[in-house]
Amino acid sequence: MGDVQRSISSRSVLSRLRLIGLLSGLLLVVAAVPPASEAAPARGNAYMGIGVVTHERTSGMPDAEPPDARAVWTEGVDVSSHQRDVAWSTLWSSGIRWAYTKATEGTSYQNPYFAQQYGGSYGVGMVRGAYHFATPDSGSGTVQADYFVDHGGGWTGDGPTLPGVLDIEWNPYGASCYGKSPSGMVSWIRDFVNRYKTRTGRAAVIYTSTSWWTSCTGGYGGFGATNPLWVARYASSVGPLPAGWLEYTMWQHTSSGVTVGDHDRFNGSPDTLQEFARG
Repeated sequence: MGDVQRSISSRSVLSRLRLIGLLSGLLLVVAAVPPASEAAPARGNAYMGIGVVTHERTSGMPDAEPPDARAVWTEGVDVSSHQRDVAWSTLWSSGIRWAYTKATEGTSYQNPYFAQQYGGSYGVGMVRGAYHFATPDSGSGTVQADYFVDHGGGWTGDGPTLPGVLDIEWNPYGASCYGKSPSGMVSWIRDFVNRYKTRTGRAAVIYTSTSWWTSCTGGYGGFGATNPLWVARYASSVGPLPAGWLEYTMWQHTSSGVTVGDHDRFNGSPDTLQEFARG
């Protein structure tokens, strides 16, 4: 009888251990699933700065450097489908004088609010341009440059049109560098900007952050002499620039501005901005 009881007791302990193991496994699975807020967005829903907000923003942290003492900036904004119909008159009244609108992403997405945003900013007197959100894992740089130019990203020296922008930053959909090596990423960017220059006669602006550039291009310095820089850093100073650039043309300094979130500074006066637009 004692042997039977010991056998039953042993089976009971084993059953409990198996149950504990099963529950522990379930807890590990649940813990591995990211909250809804961390889930990757649907393709096409990326916007300028989405990777900077996710990877680099340090809300509430003091700046290690003093504020930039530059006397002359011209304020601007950048928008995408997230802003829907934009109150351009309100922005103009608050001193905003230029704007960039997301036109395309990858090789298949077009911003459904592009007409209102691109045309609306022009309608109130702003200098405006278009940007392309790059996804180097979904098509070559040449193909994406063509798609951008064919769907709103062109340039003419008419005065109110700014050169197109290549938005190249942390991948919101997966691997930070889109699965590319530093040399592969540099080649992809070169293909895009070369094709844009061929199609429009104007050098594309490169939007990026110093941290991403260092990580994903290996700190490549070859574009600084040919392509204007739009640097992203949400702080009171612009901080170190990506390799190759000695100065920035534009600076995205916050993602929580008035009327629309992303506010930017052109490095110069309104007259200098007009000269830049004309090329």
